[in-house]
Amino acid sequence: MSDVYDLHIDSDVTVQLSDCSREDARAVFEVLDHAYQLEDTTTPGPKAATAPATTVWMATFDTAAGRHEQTPPVPLQGMVGALLTGGYRAVDEVEKVLGHTFAIQSLQSVSGDQETEARLLLAAR
Repeated sequence: MSDVYDLHIDSDVTVQLSDCSREDARAVFEVLDHAYQLEDTTTPGPKAATAPATTVWMATFDTAAGRHEQTPPVPLQGMVGALLTGGYRAVDEVEKVLGHTFAIQSLQSVSGDQETEARLLLAAR
């Protein structure tokens, strides 16, 4: 693998949102979209009349790229479960960005050799 590829992988964070409304998932992803470059997504789009209800939304953000803008606190209708997966520094950075906008409760952290996983519960401030 090339050094550029390795650096890119270390800066990517996959964010999975669950146990929340479509609107709350969209609000969380919009906050992250203001800070980072969106790499890949299954974010909530328009609600289709015949589609089954989605319970988990996922997006990957490149923490090395993007606008790095902070946003003011965003209202949420309820609690949002978030799972962050990626390199140590990148996950820590995403958690800090979310902490500027939402009240965060850290539920669990699992560390591996090259990456970490953080489970959070987000709420409106």
